[in-house]
Amino acid sequence: MPTITHFIVPANDMERAKKFYAELFDWKIEKFPGPIDYYAITTTDEKGEKGLCGGLAKREEPQEAIVNYVDVPSVDEYIAKVKKLGGKVVVPKTAVPGIGYGAVCIDTENNTFGLWECDEEAK
Repeated sequence: MPTITHFIVPANDMERAKKFYAELFDWKIEKFPGPIDYYAITTTDEKGEKGLCGGLAKREEPQEAIVNYVDVPSVDEYIAKVKKLGGKVVVPKTAVPGIGYGAVCIDTENNTFGLWECDEEAK
């Protein structure tokens, strides 16, 4: 069954956002390797157990809020389901090379969410 796999926090000022979340929640925030301006967020619970992880990225349209990504077996199949059920795709299927594919959608209640498909061969 598809489940939330990670989240993306959009930010206008990356350094300010890093400082805020690191100090507020003690999240570990580290630069992700590669040319994009993206930081990986590692969360832990009060016992130190790894929690849901996410990322910090430059704000882009339509990211007005934190976006939760749901892990699905096929972004293409779920994009078709979103459209069939009356939702909209606002960021089409996009490759994250060597990691997978993502897309951002809006549901029938105007909530933004992401679809994520793991694929180490993504180009």
